[in-house]
Amino acid sequence: MLKKVFGPFFQGINRYGWALIGLGTIAWSATMVKSGLVYSFGMGFWGPNGHDGVWHISLAQGLAHGSLKMLIFSGEKIKNYHIGYDLILAALHKLTLLPIHTLYFQILPPILAILAGSLCYLFILRWTRSTKSAFWATFFVYFGGNWGWVISYLRNHDLAGESMFWSQQSISTLLNPPFALSLFLIFLGLRFLLSGIENENKKSLVISTLLFGILVQIKVYAGVLCLGALFISGIWRMLQKKGTSAIKMFTGVISVSVLVLAPLTTNTNNILVFKPFWYLETMMTFSDRLNWPRFGEAMINYQLAGNWIKGIPAYLIALFIFWFGNLGTRVFKEVLFIRHIKNPSKMDFITVFIFSVIGGGLVLPLLFIQNGTAWNTIQFMYYSLMFSGILAGISLGNFLEKTKSGVSRFLVGGVVFILTIPTTIGTLRHYLPSRPPAKISLEELQALKFLAKEADGVILTLPFDRIAADAAAGNPPRPLYLYESTAYVSAFTAKPVFMEDEVNLEITGFDWRGRKEKILDFISTPSQEKAKAFLKKEGITYVYWIKEGRGRIDQKQDVLQSIYENSEVQILKTK
Repeated sequence: MLKKVFGPFFQGINRYGWALIGLGTIAWSATMVKSGLVYSFGMGFWGPNGHDGVWHISLAQGLAHGSLKMLIFSGEKIKNYHIGYDLILAALHKLTLLPIHTLYFQILPPILAILAGSLCYLFILRWTRSTKSAFWATFFVYFGGNWGWVISYLRNHDLAGESMFWSQQSISTLLNPPFALSLFLIFLGLRFLLSGIENENKKSLVISTLLFGILVQIKVYAGVLCLGALFISGIWRMLQKKGTSAIKMFTGVISVSVLVLAPLTTNTNNILVFKPFWYLETMMTFSDRLNWPRFGEAMINYQLAGNWIKGIPAYLIALFIFWFGNLGTRVFKEVLFIRHIKNPSKMDFITVFIFSVIGGGLVLPLLFIQNGTAWNTIQFMYYSLMFSGILAGISLGNFLEKTKSGVSRFLVGGVVFILTIPTTIGTLRHYLPSRPPAKISLEELQALKFLAKEADGVILTLPFDRIAADAAAGNPPRPLYLYESTAYVSAFTAKPVFMEDEVNLEITGFDWRGRKEKILDFISTPSQEKAKAFLKKEGITYVYWIKEGRGRIDQKQDVLQSIYENSEVQILKTK
């Protein structure tokens, strides 16, 4: 049945392609599927899943209740965030009745991995008519890595260093599910765009317009880059006197983008901060990046002193390291780049689109950081690397097709594989150990389950304590409340919290610091009248109390009553 329905759509992928897609799906999914399961120590979270994954679960919980409420900041609505993936997650939860965390960690990751890989393969096959190019482009999409492992091996004899040059690599794609979904939509949109442009198929152009239009609500970084790339490639096609269909499509895409983005977007003026070359400077100076402090300090000092004779070469060297360090074996794409630069008249609009995405994804983070969480703009770079991998695959495929010797083809392919795969191996070693860095204990899970069944009401949680978290860092798995400021209470109770997850509150532009001060005042006040007034004014119904952090509440008071208690947690309700 499934073959009859989906077979025609995926027609063209040969057995080698499916084998690659299978391996890529297993590798990508390995970063996700162990998180969110319950073990002897509680629910485990590997990598950034303890923060980012929990945030998406919290968003989906609110959306599943048919609301745009910001569960981590009671009384407010979601703003300045792309919620497309979370809407899909919420809809699937309502349709299947499966827990949101199960869908997020175990069900959707392999599906997204298969869709992204297969659509990449089919798009490249449709564009180049080459199975070898399609195979190798898909290989780089799944396994593309940087040169960080080389430096890490020389320094520490391990294969770490995935983000040594700031950008994540292909193996970490599913850790950012909206990014993975955006790749699927881009590849699908390009496939329809090809059909629409070449065959003057209006239906295909409309579908492509819608797919690119909704990108900004799936992943805003993708939407920005693709809008720019569609405009540039559309102008290019006009200059080649091949019609205006592409530029007309651009106007349609920007119209759809505004419609889907505007309702949840406010005060965007301060989101991006102009900070040229911040990534180059911090790549050199930060101990968890390239860590070449003498070079980094020299760069900054040259700039401050206005010594551009030394400063310009220093920054150019840093840029070279940043770009080619991130590229890794995807450097093969430079062959195509040089060829097209020498003869630009032969570039088609898809080539111009891809070059535009690569260029925009490199330039934007070099010029801007994000307010609140500076390194968020590096996500533009993810698309540069992904499309660089596609061009590298095409270039390598072309070379192998021209190589008559089977032995030579095998050797070249083997060398590329050997030099590419260490990044994947090095990263997976963080996700395969039996004990994760973070958890929700069995006792907390019981408490959260109890609270989820109670009547609706706003929950007050304790503010994140960075000092206590740092002190617990050497004893994994740490409880989430000692790991990072996360959204886990709202995520696993589906109830609004007065304030949690300071990181995402900062990113989305909420004034959370005032609320944190109110919570600290409530915790420390000796006045029952003041405490009761605070709870009533803010509409708080429950207090989720980690006993280790603050101890038991005095039962003699007349403000709160205990409704649940175990060895770790006490839940109280306003009287």
